[in-house]
Amino acid sequence: MCNTRYFQSSNSHTEEWSQGSLKSHRPGATIILLIVSTDKTQLTIFGGKQAYLVYMTIGNIPKEICQKLLHHAQMLIGYIPMTKLKGIKNKAAHHRTVTNLFHFCLQTLLAPIALHGETGLPMMGGDGTWCQCHPILANFIGNYPKQILVTCTYYGECPKCKVPCDQLGSCDRFLSCDHQEVRRTYTLADGDVHTFHAACRDNGIKPIFHPFWKCLPFVNIYISIMLDILHQLLQGVIKHLIAWLSDPLIFRGESINAQCQLMPPNYQIVLFPKGISILSCVSGKEHKNICQLLLGLVVDLQLRDRSSLPRLLWAMCGLLDFLYLAQLPSQTANTIARLECSLLMFHKNKDIFVNLVL
Repeated sequence: MCNTRYFQSSNSHTEEWSQGSLKSHRPGATIILLIVSTDKTQLTIFGGKQAYLVYMTIGNIPKEICQKLLHHAQMLIGYIPMTKLKGIKNKAAHHRTVTNLFHFCLQTLLAPIALHGETGLPMMGGDGTWCQCHPILANFIGNYPKQILVTCTYYGECPKCKVPCDQLGSCDRFLSCDHQEVRRTYTLADGDVHTFHAACRDNGIKPIFHPFWKCLPFVNIYISIMLDILHQLLQGVIKHLIAWLSDPLIFRGESINAQCQLMPPNYQIVLFPKGISILSCVSGKEHKNICQLLLGLVVDLQLRDRSSLPRLLWAMCGLLDFLYLAQLPSQTANTIARLECSLLMFHKNKDIFVNLVL
């Protein structure tokens, strides 16, 4: 284990929040920032068995080690079952039961964190020094459906802030969800059912009996949810960008595929000789390879309204610049300012995709 100053920058907000809370209770404590990730995985081919695989790592392991499977930095700590619960016919009750089952299983897996997170336990670091270490849940990594499942919010809403559903595409900033208020709401779960459901409805959260993070010390689940490159950008924004460009009223998928077939051999980039609009189950790595040539594929294509092409290219440049800047190993005030400029460039020109299909 090592001191918190060595943890990665992606955990900085959680570190500040948890360390500030912990110092007032345990002066000199050493925080171990835990990173938990989960995803739905196919276990068998013929039976169609699925489960949520839950992995855990710590925040002071360098990224180049975490991303290599041979280093075993990510440890599998458990399986969460997926059951269809055919006996529950009501759709709302079925969804609520499945969600409660997920939280109960995750609460069981992470029970040692609740036990040692506040009191701490002695552990020896790599330099032979014994420290009183406090494991704290720092980040929960998952795609959008998992983020909704973990934060007990509703599908179509933001899992981190209070942005209204009709303003999800705006460039404005909104207040973060109030973790303390939500936590107080879930303390009503053991009382009157109608009162509990009414309180959850007023706060815009699902009536989950006991979320797994409710009893974890020094944890703010809304800060712990991290928007990552794979799920939010490559498998999210870039996937939608390719679908927009392939629309018959914009460039058509056939035209983009024809451009792919005309590209000469190149050892610096990955080619797609059959095109990109016909691909299915595209991985994050393939989306990253598509980003390298996407702008070049469409820059010479014709639009119905030729005057709209500059705005469309500006919108594409804004998204691609944001993607590449977000993947830098470290961020400075300059790179963050460039990130905001790239995002603003996209928002200024994004309505061109709507105007072209009307």
